[in-house]
Amino acid sequence: MIESFFGFTGTPFSKGVPLDALYNSPALSEVLARLQMTAERQLFTVLTAEVGAGKTTAIRKFDSILDKSRFILFYMSDSQLTPRWFYKGLLEQLGVEAKYYRNEARLQLHKELQLVRSMQNKCVVTVVDEAHLLDREMMEEIRFLLNYQMDSVNPMALILVGQTELRDKLKFAKYAAIRQRIDLKCTLSPLDRSQIQAYISAHLNAVGYPSQIFSDSALDLIAKASSGSLRLTNKICTHCLTLAEQRGTKVVDDAMVSAIVDAEIS
Repeated sequence: MIESFFGFTGTPFSKGVPLDALYNSPALSEVLARLQMTAERQLFTVLTAEVGAGKTTAIRKFDSILDKSRFILFYMSDSQLTPRWFYKGLLEQLGVEAKYYRNEARLQLHKELQLVRSMQNKCVVTVVDEAHLLDREMMEEIRFLLNYQMDSVNPMALILVGQTELRDKLKFAKYAAIRQRIDLKCTLSPLDRSQIQAYISAHLNAVGYPSQIFSDSALDLIAKASSGSLRLTNKICTHCLTLAEQRGTKVVDDAMVSAIVDAEIS
């Protein structure tokens, strides 16, 4: 096991790394600031990124820093989300059984959100993940939902999270009405070479290993092979550490990275 071989206190390149120990890249810091503004001002925001760039991790981080005394965060992720299930999911999280018909459920949700504001003095933040898979009907329903009190205020903060194709989809003329309602757009960029090194160091530090395991040439190859993707970086690093443990060495060089990329990534 790599944990016992290296003396790790946990698994460095897994979802088990504490959120407060994660590397905050400049792109992530900017995204978190924009999401915080979204909550504060009850805005409609779209967050996009390439596959494996860390979108869900960014949302987890955002949730961890959100002031729970002021905000309630709801998370939804459904590749086939329909308006009925959208309202049903939100209302159930508010502890209410949703009405069957869409228009009634929409009005019901507006009423419940007002009650949360007036009775609990809190605002709701709803995150819809995998939003690039939403169909036109669901997108139109979001527009209707946000058409509230003659457009004077959003009923809640809404964050659509998806792959870059969501950004491309919203450029089509048929989505012009909802595109015009977007208050903020965020993009989570891939990491560059220096950020990959900082990311790897942060994850090793998180499991009690302050020394560098990967050589400079190994880091060069990891950055190139992963194209800055956090998911691929995690995969490459984990396989490299396993290979190092098998070979009895605590240094990962470029030859080992090349072998892993050829066998597991290419």
